[in-house]
Amino acid sequence: MTRTTALLVTLAALLCVSGLPALAAEPPAPVDKCRYTDKRLKELSGLASDGKRWYAMADGGSRLQVLVLTPECKVERVISNATDPFDVEDLARAADGTLWLADTGDNGKKRDSIALHALTPNGKATLYRLTYPDGPHDAEALLLDRKGTPYIVTKEPFAPAGIYRPGKALTAPGPTALEKVGSIRIKSSSTPGGPVAGFGSVLVTGGAVSQDGTVVALRTYTDALLFPAPDGDIAEALKREPVRVPLPNETQGEAIAFEPDGTLLSGSEEMDPIRAIPGAAKLAAGATPAGNQNPATPAPNGGGNQASGQPADAEGSTSWGGILLAAVGVLAVILLVGRSRRAKR
Repeated sequence: MTRTTALLVTLAALLCVSGLPALAAEPPAPVDKCRYTDKRLKELSGLASDGKRWYAMADGGSRLQVLVLTPECKVERVISNATDPFDVEDLARAADGTLWLADTGDNGKKRDSIALHALTPNGKATLYRLTYPDGPHDAEALLLDRKGTPYIVTKEPFAPAGIYRPGKALTAPGPTALEKVGSIRIKSSSTPGGPVAGFGSVLVTGGAVSQDGTVVALRTYTDALLFPAPDGDIAEALKREPVRVPLPNETQGEAIAFEPDGTLLSGSEEMDPIRAIPGAAKLAAGATPAGNQNPATPAPNGGGNQASGQPADAEGSTSWGGILLAAVGVLAVILLVGRSRRAKR
């Protein structure tokens, strides 16, 4: 072995233990669990789970209505209340079994207030009105932290999605003023599906939090984004780099939920099957939090967290793996040129 060859081998070995990012494993593909047939769920928009049953809700409607499903998609019973909502869009289940319905849809951005409806298992409903600090927004994602604090993430086609929570304890019927605690811009993906090809991959259409509060999920029409929340703080979690899990070929994917064991459930309008990604919560829980390197608060140029699902180097850091890789490339060229010259002689 020549000295040059030996040096190449040494540098190649250093690359294996250097700071060069490892290639991320492909996230598991979703698997079909069952297909619901009840037409009351034709516009499925919200989903929750207690580990034994699923709770499903369609958007719109003239009354609060949640269908309780078995894991085979059979309707077991219906929880309802005569309250007529404006446009319910998402669903979350609290630790005490209360179902929170997000009456936050506002396609025309004309509402003076939005609402949350707390629906008990026996059908009693409590209305909480909320107001934005910066005018109307359309929103389809509701997140409940482990303390029961609700967060609303808006659906913005041409701007970062806003992240809001109540500025004080909720009062019924309110209104309670929301405060903006951040924003997040979703990068587009090539995952197929959704009502608008490509564009649907940047719109937030649903949200969920794992049972222990350590993983936060936002979904678009085509993908799920999983954010580590080791301390249960949703606002901080959405500043971190997410893991992207493709949810391909859903007609209009808006529903997402976690099973207690960390399985991620996904659902779509138009009677598509409910699908599952077993162990999805571990994908985010095992990720290294990126701290505040991508702050979710608006930047001077109007941007926020660039949620791409790919790790980003901290600003100003040195990529020693890249330097070593370049050195190997230079030495390889020198070696090849040397051999070529000796061959010509």
